Amino acid sequence: MADRLKKMIPEKDEPVFPIGVAAKILGVNPRTLKIYEQEGLVKPVKKGNKRYFSYNDIEWLKCLRSFIHEEGISIPGIKKLLELTPCWVIKNCPEEVRKECTAYRDRTKPCWQLVNSTCKKMEKCETCEIYLRDKEYLLRKEDKKAS
Repeated sequence: MADRLKKMIPEKDEPVFPIGVAAKILGVNPRTLKIYEQEGLVKPVKKGNKRYFSYNDIEWLKCLRSFIHEEGISIPGIKKLLELTPCWVIKNCPEEVRKECTAYRDRTKPCWQLVNSTCKKMEKCETCEIYLRDKEYLLRKEDKKAS
């Protein structure tokens, strides 16, 4: 019985909310969520041309909207704060994981550039929001240099 119930309740990181439902939960227009996505502040799962958000995405978007509307922080300001925040803070890594992580011990480089980082050992870089954000930032930087 418990196993069946567990299967019915999605994990917090499972993308189950279509963009329209996510927008309704947040009280925003779906276009707003697309803007946040274009700015690199949220990365919904795309299936075909449809976007799906997880419970964790919804919680992050609530936090993001609070920064914008209650704290008065602009989208560029939020992006800068995220660049300056260590990955283990964003990912909320437990202390036992941080102790083994070279990104925590050697803070001179992003975690994904370090050979022995805990996340890399678990082969999580390709799906990690820190890695994807930094990779996208570096690619944009290179495109600007080439232009």
